[in-house]
This record gives sequence, structure tokens and C-alpha cells, in this order.
Amino acid sequence: MPRAPRLLLEDQPAVYHVMSRTALDGFPFDAADKDHLLALIKLFGAMYFCQILGFALMGNHFHLLVRMLPAEHVDDDDVIVRFRRRYGHDTHPNLTQIEALRQKWTSLSEFMRELKQTFSRYYNARHHRRGTLWGERFKSVLVEDGRTLVNCLAYIDLNPVRAGLVDRPEDYRWCSLGYHLQSGNRDNLLTTDFGMMEWGIGDDADTLRYYRQFLYETGAVDVGKGNVLAPEIVDRARQADYEYSYTDRFILRTRWFTDSGIIGSKSFVAAISRRFGLPGAVQREPQKVSGIDFYSLKRLAENL
Repeated sequence: MPRAPRLLLEDQPAVYHVMSRTALDGFPFDAADKDHLLALIKLFGAMYFCQILGFALMGNHFHLLVRMLPAEHVDDDDVIVRFRRRYGHDTHPNLTQIEALRQKWTSLSEFMRELKQTFSRYYNARHHRRGTLWGERFKSVLVEDGRTLVNCLAYIDLNPVRAGLVDRPEDYRWCSLGYHLQSGNRDNLLTTDFGMMEWGIGDDADTLRYYRQFLYETGAVDVGKGNVLAPEIVDRARQADYEYSYTDRFILRTRWFTDSGIIGSKSFVAAISRRFGLPGAVQREPQKVSGIDFYSLKRLAENL
């Protein structure tokens, strides 16, 4: 029986909820695997003409919410900029290459093919295996902007809670809310509209707070599948009007205290890095840990 064609809108920006599951038994993706998959999402998200709205990387599958731009919205200069970013500033694509890349880098199927194939090569090499990693082809659902998109994003971010991995979605560093709050949306990987632009909320901080409120209220509802957010957790968030306290931010950033190599003021970290002759000490500035007043030698957010 032939496979049903994908529902793709190629003449306007369109949002897709994409899901892909491994063919392996159990939960084969460990922390390092999920770190690498997220790094690849960053890589290809910057290469393709798309916006990453959300994600959840689980032990045997992943969810991605992505807005793809159509080829007709991309001009030659846009393609050239990304070509040089990928292949070097001295490279010069010809007209045939530009048109081919315009079509490729606006294609959801090509985005997913590169992402999954690149991760498969990494996974098989790291785990000394051969053969198929992914199950059947990825699933994709076309999502309307606005309230439908927010609900879909909440569904994705609640995956680690439903699975019993964490009590709160922001405690899981491989989902979009965790990435926003633990890394401060490092490298601007994620868009910050949350599909809520039409609500006229205001700045990014307010939008994040309203999205967290929506997520918590949704996550407290028992839909008969998986865990829910505990009432006491929701009550505490309501009492704080879904604002994050210094204590909340401190707790979410405890990893910086154990894995950073050096922490302290910007001048302290830079001086000690140079003293020990650490790689990149001269060219790279220390990483500011958002929400807490210190700097780090390592850029841990790159490994989230």
C-alpha cells in the first residue's frame, strides 16, 4: 500500500509538529546522545530557512516544532550568506547551486533527512553498532498558528513530566522550556513568540511567563495518560504569578557549580584561563550564567 503524501504548505510559512522514534528496544538515547542531537538541531536550524519553536528529546524518540519558510520567500543573498557560513567566507556558489540550496534548505523532508542521518552516523560510531537506527519515516502534523500552536508546544514540553522523568518541565534540559530557563535560550535557538504574537502580551519575559502559566494549567489536567504536574507545584507557581525567583533560577543552574571548570567574576575566569594556557582562553570570553551573577569557563549551554 503506497504511503500517504505529506501535507506540506510550500507557498507560505507553515508550522509542523515532527516526531521520530528509534527502531531500537528500550530507551537507548543517553544524556550524551541527547546532547548531540540538540547540537545537530542547532546546526541544521541555523542552516535551513526555518524557526525552531520547541522540542523534547526523549530516550527513544523526539518531538520538534518547526516553522519552515517557503522557497519563494528566500532570495539569492540569503542563500549565499548561509552557504558561506557553512562552507567558508571565501566560497562563491554559482547560480545552479544557489537554486538547488534554496529548494533544499526550505524543505522539511530534507531538514529531517540530514538531521536523522547525521545523528545515525554519530550514534552508530559511538555505540559501535551498524544498521538502522530509526523506525518508520518521521511523522509530521501541520499546525495552525495561534492557540493551536501553543497547545501543541505545551504537549511537547509536558512529555518529560508525563513520562515521570521530572516534576516540572523546566527541570528537563532537553525540552524547550528547560532550554529557555536553564540556558537563557542560548544562541537564540528558539523563537520567543510561542505562537502567542496575536495575544499582544509584550516583551519576551512576559511572553515566557504567560506561556509557563498556560503550560502549568494544562499540565495539571489529568488526561488519563502519564503523570501530571503536582497540585502543590502548580499552586506555588500561581502564588508567584508564574514569575521565576532567584531561588528558582539558582536551582535550575546548579550544574554550573559542578561542571564549569572555573567560576567567578569575568576577570577572574579570564585570568585563570590564560594562566593555565587553556584552549581558546585568549579568543573566547567567559560565559555569563544568566540569572546568577557569575561567569563560567565552559559554555555548558552548548551541551544542553
